[in-house]
Order: sequence, then C-alpha cells, then structure tokens
Amino acid sequence: MRLRLLLLLALCGAGPTALGRSLSLRGSWRIRSGNGSLELPGRVPGCVHSALLQRGLIQIFLRIYKYNNMKSIPEMVFKWQKVNLIFEGVDTVAKVLLNSVPIGKTGNMFKRYSFDITSVVGEVNSLELCFQSPVLYAAQRSKAHGYSVPPDCPPLVQKGQCHVNFIRKEQSSFSWDWGPSFPTQGIWKDVRIEAYNICHLNYFMFSPIYDNHTQGWNLEIESSFDVVSSKPISGQVIVAIPKLQTQQTYSIELQPGERIVELFVKINKNVTVETWWPHGHGNQTGYNMTILFKLDGGLSIEKSAKVYFRTVELIEEPIEGSRGLSFYFKINGLPIFLKGSNWIPADSFQDRVTSDLLRLLLQSAVDANMNTLRVWGGGIYEQDEFYRLCDELGIMVWQDFMFACALYPTDRDFMNSVRAEVAHQIRRLKYHPSIIVWGGNNENEAALMMNWYNIPASELHTYIKDYVILYVKNIRKIVLAEDKTRPFIISSPTNGAESIKEGWLSVNPYDNNFGDVHFYDYISDCWNWKVFPKARFVSEYGYQSWPSFSTLEKVSSEEDWSYNSKFSLHRQHHADGNNEMLLQIGFHFKLPESTDTLQTFKDTIYLTQVMQAQCVKIETEFYRRSRSEIVDGQGYTMGALYWQLNDIWQAPSWASLEYGGKWKMLHYFARHFFAPLLPVGFEDQDVFFIYGVSDLRSDCKAKLTVRVHTWRSLEPLCSSETEHFVLKAGEAVLLYKESVPVLLENCGNCTRQSCVVSFYLSADSQLVSPTNYHFLSSLSESVGLHKAHITAVISQQGDTFAFDLETSTVAPFVWLDVGSIPGRFSDNGFLMTEKTRTVLFYPWKPTSKSELEQSFRVTSLTDIY
Repeated sequence: MRLRLLLLLALCGAGPTALGRSLSLRGSWRIRSGNGSLELPGRVPGCVHSALLQRGLIQIFLRIYKYNNMKSIPEMVFKWQKVNLIFEGVDTVAKVLLNSVPIGKTGNMFKRYSFDITSVVGEVNSLELCFQSPVLYAAQRSKAHGYSVPPDCPPLVQKGQCHVNFIRKEQSSFSWDWGPSFPTQGIWKDVRIEAYNICHLNYFMFSPIYDNHTQGWNLEIESSFDVVSSKPISGQVIVAIPKLQTQQTYSIELQPGERIVELFVKINKNVTVETWWPHGHGNQTGYNMTILFKLDGGLSIEKSAKVYFRTVELIEEPIEGSRGLSFYFKINGLPIFLKGSNWIPADSFQDRVTSDLLRLLLQSAVDANMNTLRVWGGGIYEQDEFYRLCDELGIMVWQDFMFACALYPTDRDFMNSVRAEVAHQIRRLKYHPSIIVWGGNNENEAALMMNWYNIPASELHTYIKDYVILYVKNIRKIVLAEDKTRPFIISSPTNGAESIKEGWLSVNPYDNNFGDVHFYDYISDCWNWKVFPKARFVSEYGYQSWPSFSTLEKVSSEEDWSYNSKFSLHRQHHADGNNEMLLQIGFHFKLPESTDTLQTFKDTIYLTQVMQAQCVKIETEFYRRSRSEIVDGQGYTMGALYWQLNDIWQAPSWASLEYGGKWKMLHYFARHFFAPLLPVGFEDQDVFFIYGVSDLRSDCKAKLTVRVHTWRSLEPLCSSETEHFVLKAGEAVLLYKESVPVLLENCGNCTRQSCVVSFYLSADSQLVSPTNYHFLSSLSESVGLHKAHITAVISQQGDTFAFDLETSTVAPFVWLDVGSIPGRFSDNGFLMTEKTRTVLFYPWKPTSKSELEQSFRVTSLTDIY
C-alpha cells in the first residue's frame, strides 16, 4: 500500500532581484494507499495513523502509502537561480517525486533533507512521497545483513514489531514496555520550498565559550552559505548583543559554492555577564543577539537569537576512602545534585504534541522541584519548543542519541545516515544551555557486556567491534569536533572514564564506584533502603502504577474495569507487571476487600499509586542523603533521575504524569522529596536517624521538630525540638539519632503499630521544608487506624480554588480527585494528622465551584477496607 501526497506550490511576489523566498508546504495533503483502495485527506506535519484515526479508520501498517500535494507556481519562479525542497523530518523510508521525476530518497527520521528542484519545478507541480512500510523495510535490511544483530524482536508481552534497530526512526514506535506499537509513516516536521538568487544562508549556529586564561566570555559563530552567484560576494557581518554592550563588525568574501564563515566574538569584559542557572540555583538569564549580513548589491540577511552563557563540567576524580571515581556535574563551577526524571515521547503521534502540552509537562517537572530531565535514547530528538522551554524553565537536559536497548549494524549506508543525523542534531541543538551532556546510547554497553542476548563468546568480538565503530569512532568523533562546550558519555549506564580505560566497554557497567547506574528491583521490599545501590549517580530507577480511573475511562468500557480484564492485560507491556505491583503492595498494605468489581478496580488503582509513590520516595531519599558521605567505600551520590516522567498512552507504567498531564500520587511526592531543604528519616538496627539535605547555594540556620502521633488521635502524643543549627549549602548531614524503643518509651503509651513519626525543618517559626514522616510498621499491621470521615468546603480565590478539609481522625495517603477536570492540587496523597487543612487547586482550564463539587472525591487508606 502506498502513501501519496499532493501539493500546489506558489512563490508569489518574488522578483528576480530579491535575495530569496520561502514557501511553507504545511497544511492539507492527500494520502492514498498504494493500490488506490483508500484515499483521504491528511495534515502536514502529521502521520498516516493520525489521518486514519481522525476518520475512525485504522489499518495494519505493513503497507505502502503515498502523500501527494499539488500547487501552481507562477512563471516568475523560473527566474530564481536555485530552488530547493526542504524536509525537516520525514518518517521514514520514502521516495520523493516532483512532477513524476524522482528527486531523492529519505531513510532517516532524524535527518534534514534538502533536494535541488531547480530544473524540475514547473508551473503546476505534483509533489509525491511514496513510503515503504517501516516494518517490512527493517525486516528486509536485517535479512540482507551478513549476520544477526540482536535483538530480533521485542518480548511477546510488548506486542510489537521486529528489527527496529535496522531503521533510523523512533525505536519505541515498534513497541516498548510502557507503550504501544505504532510504526508511523508521514511527513512529521515542516516542509518548504526555498528559492533564491546570489546566495542563501543555510544555517548559523553559535557556542558561548568561557576563556579561563582571560576570564572572559567569547562567542564562536558558524554560518553556512550556498553561493549561486558566478562571482565572489563581499560584504560585512555585524554581530550585536546590546545588553552586553558588544558589537563587532567583520569583512567577509564568499566564493561560489557551499561556504562556511566562522566568526569569533569577544564579549565586552567591562559588562557583567549573568550566567544561566538550573532551576533552584539562580536565574535563566539570556541575551538578545542579532547578526546582520550586509552583502554586495544591497542584499542583506538578518538573524536573531537568544544567547545564554554557562559552563558545564563532568567531574570524574578520585575520592578519599573510596575505590573508583566521582561522577557529578558542575554548572558555572558549582557542583549540583541532578534531581528529576526521564522523558519519553509525549505521544505516539508527534503531530498531537502541542506547545501547550509541552509547557504543561515541563512546568509540572519544575513544580515538582526537578532540575533535570534525561531525553531517553529510544524516542526522538525533541522539537525545538521543548528545548526552548527547558532553557526558559531552567531544566537541565541529559540528551541521548537515539539508540536504545539493542545492538546496531555498522554497514556503510547505516553509518553514513547516522553521521548525517548526529551532525545535524548537534548543530540544531548545541546552542541550548539546558543541554548539559550528550549520551551515546541507552543501556547498550550493559546489553553487550552483561550479554542480554546470549551471544556466543566466540562471536562477541564482532559486536564489540561494531559498538566501538558506531559510538566511538563515529558518534564521539563528530561530537568532539562539533561541540566543545559539554561532555559526551558513551552509554548510560556506564563506568565513564573507567569504561574508556577498559577499551570503551567495562566488564561491569553497573559498578557503583564509577559513572551512573540503572537500578530496578520489583521483588525486594522497597521499604528496605539497604537494597538500593549507594552509587555515584542513579539515572534510572522506579516502580510501576496504574493511571487514575478518569484517565482509563476515556479509552475503555465497563467490561474492561477489572484488574485482570483483557484490557488490563493488553495495556500492560511489562512482563508480570500487574503481579509485581500486587506483590509490592502486599508487603505493607492489605489488598481491597470490596465485593463490588468496579470499586475493587478503583481501590487497586489507588493502592498501586500509593505503593509507587512510597517506593520511589524511600529510594530517592536514600540517594539524596548519600550525597556527602562514603559508607563502606561507597556514596557521594550526585544524581537521582527516576523512570519515568510522562506517559505515551493510558496504561500502567513507571510515569508520575499520566497521559495528558494529570499528576499521579508519585508526582506530588516528588514535589516533597526533591524539595531544596528536606529532612530524611530512616531506620538502621532499631535506631531512627534523620538527615538534613540541602540543595541551597547558601547555608541555612534552622531547627528540627520531631513529633510522634498515635493513629487514634489528631493531637501529637509528644514533640521535641533540636537547638538551632546551620545546615551547610549543598550537603547532607546527620541531625537526629534515637533508639526507636527509647523514642516510643519516652512518648508513653506507644508501639510501632500504634504510632507514626513526623518531622520538619523550621526557621523563625516558619516551615522551610516539607513535613516528612516515617512509618514504624507496615500499615497492614497498624493498630488504632480508624476509617476517616473527611469533608471539603470549596471556595474560589481568583483563578484558584481552596479546598478546606476536615477529618475525624488521622488519615494516611489522603487522595483528592476531581476526575477529568484538568489541573493540580498544591498537595495530595498526604498524611493528615491535624483536624483541618487547606489545599489549593490550580485549574489548567476554566472551571467552576459547582463543577468541582460534582466531580470531587476524597479517598484515604482506610476507605478501601
């Protein structure tokens, strides 16, 4: 089956003396199957799936499709010296024909394509893209390869397609353990015609560089021109950054052909340059820059951009008292603990990912006190708006190249495509200050060295050779040549400098004493912090949960609403995932007891979110309190990025944000466990410890309050305060230590089962941290925990709504829900130990008090028993 697009082109008002014109081909196209049995309208940017879904159609995508578009072009177009057809992104394998004349092919979703159509374009033009099925193409490339490159297919539970490593497209589009198999086809980014005389600016890029010798900032600017004039072109370049009182003029001469102009701009040292800082550490200051090219014949080209100044260093150095090396990042010379999550594509169909959706998801990350997102290597290089928002919001980006959980071929065609992809993406993205590190791949060093694919020892050298060719001799070489402003690591997880020392592949890529680690354990009790690795940096970890019923309800029917329904099993793409969630719940909670099937399903969903939130909380707090200490040779943890931030569809996953952006309980917990100041409590051998963790840039004077409550009473059984102390900037230190039996004895009539501990930091009678808590026993063993009767009075305060809550007794994991009304609460999933509490609701779209009252539901742990 073929896909065909038809477009009518017009280059109006463009006289022969003009420098150039650009015509967007966005909008309506025609999509046609190869055998002509189906024809329908489509949008560009877009994909076949979106077009079919919009009309209630969906088909198996082992087919060929054509995209067609027709436009008329006035006669004056023939007076242009050069006409190019530009595709910013084609997904993926297609032949491009203009007026039935083949003008090129595409084969990489992540490349920019430019085709010279000067001799082909006419008055009336038919532009056609004939797509090949990505599934069949990948299978054909695999079959034609001289040897197997594993894995051939994903696990059966993922219900996916095979050989995705043989095609340069979004790897997760063939399925993943958190998402569906939708091998999309289409023109997924902008397409346009560019016509010009004399010369054309293809691109310009820049990099701010700090000179340690002169202690000043410089700007390296590179511009690429296509000079179609038969004679050299002279002129001037004027670079201006007004707020930095910097303006410099350069003379240039462009010879005919493709030419590169490199400029070196010294920033005025008499003006203070404000640097870009990650969220929580300073401002995200940027400066407006203009570049004006004034060329012979009165021709001029002007470009503008925002310039940010910041430095980044990856520090790998010996640590006293520990084997191995550190692994942490310095921004502008300051060591920063990276706290955040991992980003996956926000939708299976990228045309549905709007600027509003990106802002919602990224703002939610910032609102949860995150400063870092890792753009995972099995998805896509995100759209420009994503990185612009990260710059604006202060979100550091760990940017993988798009290789994940697989070995890859290194034949000539594949490598040529990869080299072009990598060079293009670096040039497109490197001016963003938010990107602090390039990563070669996701888990491929581990896959090879831990032998995930059972490769015979006698054949291992072939795959090691391919690995080094791809990531070291090609990708790394290009990165080092194109970008000197940020580090590059080969893989994640990796042992970093140690992996390099061992020949780019370490015997044990999960060594806690080097680099970063990924850690997953669904069988051990997550409340036992001793199962977690005291590693240098943890870039993946997490637990699954189900999204809320209001999210699932949109894509399901009544027969689906049970934990073991066909729907529930179909949407679960992680092997034994549903059972693993129940196992983890069973360690500390009772399973639902309702005889109502629907209520049991809703209660189970609630418990999966309670479990996930509590597990990730305990694990993250362990990593945060390990930043300043070495215990048994391990520690100095300087990063915690849980898996994963967002969802690609409505299904069980590791995400803290549901599809569409609704906050799970985990995301509310993240707002606390990623707080700049945090007291962290834990037990070891019947002793209760509290650490104070600071991400602040300055010391903080505070005191710690510890309270013990019984489950039966809203009044604290006992309370104690420390003397004021100074919590040093960027450290985690012990603040409190007490034997649990002594703590309980001092509080009178209290046992592990009947009491719970809460604690917080304060200064000048004001809280400077979240109130944290520590359970002294499993809640399934609690004594005196009664069913709470919680009421809410809702009032409107401008654009915000206040929920004044009142409870009859202590209530754990209080969950406020307003169904499908978009928005978030100021807090949720909390332990309510006081009779009244006010929680704010921030709507993302206009709503009303009456609508909220109709949708509002409150649940606490005892409601499900």
